Amino acid sequence: MTLAGDVAARDTSVLLVGMELAYPPFEMAGKEGHPEGVSPDLARALGEFLGRKTEILNLPFDGLIPSLKTGKIDLIISSMTATPERSRSIDFSEPYLSTGLCLLVGKNSPLENAADMDKPGRVLAVKQGTTGHLHARQFKNAKVLVLDRETACVLEVVQGRADAFIYDQMSVLTHWQQNRDSTRALLSPFQTEQWAVGVRKGNDALRGQVNTFLKEFKARGGFDSLGSKWLGPQREAFQAAGVPFLF
Repeated sequence: MTLAGDVAARDTSVLLVGMELAYPPFEMAGKEGHPEGVSPDLARALGEFLGRKTEILNLPFDGLIPSLKTGKIDLIISSMTATPERSRSIDFSEPYLSTGLCLLVGKNSPLENAADMDKPGRVLAVKQGTTGHLHARQFKNAKVLVLDRETACVLEVVQGRADAFIYDQMSVLTHWQQNRDSTRALLSPFQTEQWAVGVRKGNDALRGQVNTFLKEFKARGGFDSLGSKWLGPQREAFQAAGVPFLF
């Protein structure tokens, strides 16, 4: 069956939203696997705005774009960064969250900001395939450790074998909170990234509706409420560090 047939055959009163429930507190499975977190709440508010029942499909992150392109889902709301590469496959709404790359550094590391990274004697850990890995490819002086697992990168910093781990703000904050005795979090981002809702190419009507919703949701304090509900401690930590919060 063609894509158009697949989409037309579905009940259009139901909004199918894809996400991977593996990134708390944004996307996670609660009791009996029920979707919880920032993204599920955002998806349900969007469905209510559109007058459609929201159904959330828990899919592997690397399967979200293929599922959108083939019509299995209507939208992606899964902490997805809007990148030029992805924009060649799908469309994106206006961004609803700004984050960026920052540093988890050793407690006694001399690193104080991103400008200190690419110097002789520095050892930097990155997770393979991440935007932190891509950023580190430009370094000519520092030694870059490319590891498969996020936890392995953190361990290098905790045990003093690496000066820093390059990763996203929320994850860096979490790892610092779990390792306060051996690490510091430099939360000010040196490279910004923006999350947006993924929409199938050419579905301009739905993309326009999503953009209208995001604007109105922000205006009525919806993102502030999500922050208070799911990200209270994180917001306080960002404020204490003098760093703008995500929303």
